[in-house]
Amino acid sequence: MAAMTMRRRPAMEVVVVVVAVVMMLGGGARAGGPLKAHYYRHACPEAEVVVREIVTARVAADPAALPARLLRLFFHDCFVRGCDASVLIDSTSGSSAEKDAAPNGSLAGYDVIDSAKAVLEAVCPGVVSCADIVALAARDAVSFQFGRDLWDVQLGRRDGVVSLASEALSNLPAPTDNFTTLRSNFAGKGLDVKDLVILSGAHTIGVGHCNLFGARLFNFTGAAAPSADPTLNAAYAAQLRATCGSASNNVTAVPMDPGSAARFDAHYFVNLKLGRGLFASDAALLDDRHAAALIHDLTGQDRFLAEFKNAIRKMGRVGVLTGDQGEIRRNCRIVNSK
Repeated sequence: MAAMTMRRRPAMEVVVVVVAVVMMLGGGARAGGPLKAHYYRHACPEAEVVVREIVTARVAADPAALPARLLRLFFHDCFVRGCDASVLIDSTSGSSAEKDAAPNGSLAGYDVIDSAKAVLEAVCPGVVSCADIVALAARDAVSFQFGRDLWDVQLGRRDGVVSLASEALSNLPAPTDNFTTLRSNFAGKGLDVKDLVILSGAHTIGVGHCNLFGARLFNFTGAAAPSADPTLNAAYAAQLRATCGSASNNVTAVPMDPGSAARFDAHYFVNLKLGRGLFASDAALLDDRHAAALIHDLTGQDRFLAEFKNAIRKMGRVGVLTGDQGEIRRNCRIVNSK
C-alpha cells in the first residue's frame, strides 16, 4: 500500500493548513452556476484534502466494509430528491426521515460524514455542503485501494431541507425489481439503461442480507420443498441456501460478488454471466438484450472503470441544488434553524 503514502498527512497538519489559508482568503463559496471541479478552491482550498484525509484514515481501518457503505450512501442520497444530503437528516417527532425507511435501515457511514463536516465547519464555517462531502467520501473510499482517484468529483451542491421516509420507499430501487421497473426508475432520474448496468457494477463490493434475496432460494415456485430460482447457478444457490438457512434470515450477510468481494473490479459482471448475481435485480439485467450486451462488454477491468467514472459523475448531478437553492447545513443531521 506504498502508493497511498502521499494521501496520508497527519490530520492536525491538515487542520492547521486549512485554518491558515481560510484566514488569509476569507469569503464564501461562489454561488450559482453548474457543478464544477475544485469548486471550493478559493473559499475553502483544503476542503477536498480534509475529506480525503478523514475518509482514508477510516477506510484504512475498515477496508472491507466502508468503501461499499459510503458508495451506497451516495447512491441512496441521489435517488431521493437528488444528491442533496437529505439521506443524512435525522427523523423528528413529527416526521420520519429517509434514513428510517426500510430500504435505508442498513445504511452506514454517517459518522464519517459527520467527522468531515465537523472539521470543515471549524475552519470554513457555512461553506462546504454535506451533499458535496457525501460525493467526495464515496469517491475517496472506493479509490483507496488504487492509490489514485478513480473519478473526479464535480462540486457546488447545496443541501436539501426536506427528508421523508415515504419518498425513500417510492424512489429507491429494490433488490426484487424486474428489468422494466429498474429501467423506469433510472429513467425517472435521467439515467439510461447503460447507466443502470454500469452503476449496478457497484455490487462488486459490499454484502447483501439473506432476507433480500431469500425468495430466490426457498420455495421459489411455491412448492413445499425448497426450490431455487432457475436463473441462479445451481451450485451457487445450494451454497446460499446452506449459508442462509431460511428466506427470512435478516442477520446473515454474504458478499455480493463472490470470489472478489474486497476488490472494486469487473468481476461482478463475470459472475452475472455465470448465474451468480445475488439479487433478482442483478439477474434481471440479463433479461434485456441491450443490457446483456453491455454486461458482456464490461467484463474487462479497464473498460469497467472508464465507464463507471462517467456513469457515477452523471448520477452525481441528479436533482442537485445550486446557487440560492437549499442551504449549507451546519450539522448534516439537522436542517438549519431560521
